[in-house]
Amino acid sequence: MLWRHSAPASADLTVQQLNLVRYAVLAPSSHNTQCWRFRLERDAIAILPDRLRRCPVVDPDDHHLSISLGCAAENLAQAARAHGFDGGIVSNAGADREADSIIRVATTRAPALRSALFEAIPARQSTRAEYDGRPLASSELDLLARVSAEAGVHLQLYTAVADTERILSAVVHANGLQIQDAAFRRELIHWIRFNRADALRMGDGLYSGASGNPSVPSWIGRLALDVLLTPGRDGDKYAAQIRSSAGIAVFSSDLNDRAHWIAVGRSFQRFALQATALDVRTAMLNQPVELIATRQSFATMLGLGARRPDLVVRFGRGPLLPRSLRRPTAAVIT
Repeated sequence: MLWRHSAPASADLTVQQLNLVRYAVLAPSSHNTQCWRFRLERDAIAILPDRLRRCPVVDPDDHHLSISLGCAAENLAQAARAHGFDGGIVSNAGADREADSIIRVATTRAPALRSALFEAIPARQSTRAEYDGRPLASSELDLLARVSAEAGVHLQLYTAVADTERILSAVVHANGLQIQDAAFRRELIHWIRFNRADALRMGDGLYSGASGNPSVPSWIGRLALDVLLTPGRDGDKYAAQIRSSAGIAVFSSDLNDRAHWIAVGRSFQRFALQATALDVRTAMLNQPVELIATRQSFATMLGLGARRPDLVVRFGRGPLLPRSLRRPTAAVIT
């Protein structure tokens, strides 16, 4: 039921809101931590951060966490409108990182509107595989750019080999720095689910099968990863993945604050849902924007000026892989 459309067999507002939350949690989150909580209100659903599911090493300023909340809000809004609710989004996100930002999606009644983006929610996935190398049509690139439009957010699409090779170099360099950091490795391994049994039991994290890797006992997976996770091996993997992609999307924002990070999440989620509707896969390549040591040089290389690069996403046509799982809806209701 998780990965297909459904309508609640009840007129009860709470039951219908819980169904909308089910769509919201199908959004992506850093390391699939599912770093959100939902509160059902009389005429809205509130989305709050779950700080117990932070990634303090890779995401010390809660940048990715805030983007994840934006992705969930966009899913929730699309689902709300499809089920006859207003779906308007209001956020109180401010500059104070310690105060909880709350995003509210309206559940007052309105005419139902099922969009192609809504239809794509259950099918969207982060596909960490090689793609088929075919370019997208200019009309498809134009559609992806149009649907992603969001105030304060900028999207640049790179399809020329010279550009994608420059981005590849930045990804490989930053990735090498990350995997040589013991704290980064510990945090990453903590969120990897090396077999389906663990993935089903936990309902979160990075399921190894979703990256095309075999299912193994956790203790074997941890030992093997400690040996196999090297800059050289990882660099070769990313080179093959990027060179098989149709292009790379870079999202950046006017201001480096939580309100803009949430806006980036909404923009990216529409990009990913539209890509899914076009049978196009997406996957993150965020290493250059995660490290302070590489973020500014990456922004300079791309000519972003003072804007912070927020997300780096490759896209193209390719296979579907097993999905990373989700926790039960009841586990995210506060």
